[in-house]
Amino acid sequence: MPQFVFAYHGGAKPETQEEGERVMAAWGAWFEQMGEALEIPGAPVGMSKTVSASGVADDGGANPISGYTVIKADSIDAATKMAKGCPMVVDGTGSVEVAEVMEM
Repeated sequence: MPQFVFAYHGGAKPETQEEGERVMAAWGAWFEQMGEALEIPGAPVGMSKTVSASGVADDGGANPISGYTVIKADSIDAATKMAKGCPMVVDGTGSVEVAEVMEM
């Protein structure tokens, strides 16, 4: 079954412990809902650097990622449907880019 990367954009660091617990519960519930489709839960990431032939930019690029997850699904449409349940999508604070992992 194909694998897909969910690259998260946006979101915000919780400002209180209570908010952090609420956010983690929402992510945990979403991961549980995906069941065996969840291959690698992933993690949030810090600010990135963009490396190109012209040098290194410290700004994270035009749309820096804020985290990632790897899932398995029958198709990109099925993966996209799963991504719609992402807590950042549901609460309007971010988006999910869905891309198939290509076998080499």
